[in-house]
Amino acid sequence: MKKYSNEIADESSSHQKRRRQMLFCSLLPLSFFTTLVNGKPDIPVETPVELYPMGSSSPSNLALVLPRPLADARQLSANITDYLMSEKLDGVRAYWDGQQLYFRSGRVINAPSWFTEKFPSHPMDGELWMGRAQFERLSGAVRRQQAQDKEWRQIQYCLFEYPLAAGDFRLRLQKLHNIVEVLQVPWLRVIPHESLKSVEQVEARLKQLMLQKAEGVVLHLASAEFEAGRSEFVYKLKPQHDAEAKVISIHSGKGKFEGMMGALELETPEGKRFKLGTGFADEQRRNPPQIGSFVTYRYRDLTSSGLPKFASFVRVHQPE
Repeated sequence: MKKYSNEIADESSSHQKRRRQMLFCSLLPLSFFTTLVNGKPDIPVETPVELYPMGSSSPSNLALVLPRPLADARQLSANITDYLMSEKLDGVRAYWDGQQLYFRSGRVINAPSWFTEKFPSHPMDGELWMGRAQFERLSGAVRRQQAQDKEWRQIQYCLFEYPLAAGDFRLRLQKLHNIVEVLQVPWLRVIPHESLKSVEQVEARLKQLMLQKAEGVVLHLASAEFEAGRSEFVYKLKPQHDAEAKVISIHSGKGKFEGMMGALELETPEGKRFKLGTGFADEQRRNPPQIGSFVTYRYRDLTSSGLPKFASFVRVHQPE
């Protein structure tokens, strides 16, 4: 276990070299800010880099940091104090490239102009969020072709990363706090992070969040420099696993579910098939997901044959 933990935290010289090649050359002081004619604050930041080809209408490769799933916080017990912990919001990932908001897939998010008009001209990464247990309502609002102001007035943009910025994660968070403080945009905030002293602190916080219908926690190595892609320094920890599978058939209900859907037959990307019959509201049973669509489900563990244990429906899966 100690060897595993040390390997997680070890930053080899080759990784350091690759990260430095991605970083900006320097950070100008955030001590003086002015406002341009168009209302965007002129916040001195690192020299921008080209995220996508000239003339492209949307990014082909956003600078996203993707966390790895963690089964147990004790896997990091040898150096848990090196990490910062935050709540994992059940929101929609949104990347601001300095001009436009994008889904994780690179598709444009049709946010109202007033929502982003004071955002800075450098990248920011975070979650669009309406609150705990509000994902379905949020998802419908942010995916409309025509944004509705009434819905967007209830949405916050919660930041957790300053893409491509110099410095370790702790410093990048401080930069985000400085920027948000200057901008004074009511719906723009930084997700709170706390320093860790023990694995028990993580477990207690996770238990507390579960009672509040939160999704889980994220653990980020405080000393990690920015590196896009699936990260070896960022972990997501949830009490249950989740995954996506394709609907291949719909089984009719019996008893109290007579005349409605009783269960979905799903197929995983690995070709495993199983029935999913719990977690559905009556309205979802009356109008079940279509055959060929994908759904997200939660489960505790896998059987020896690779099938999910205690699987429960979460939502119809959106590609972004």
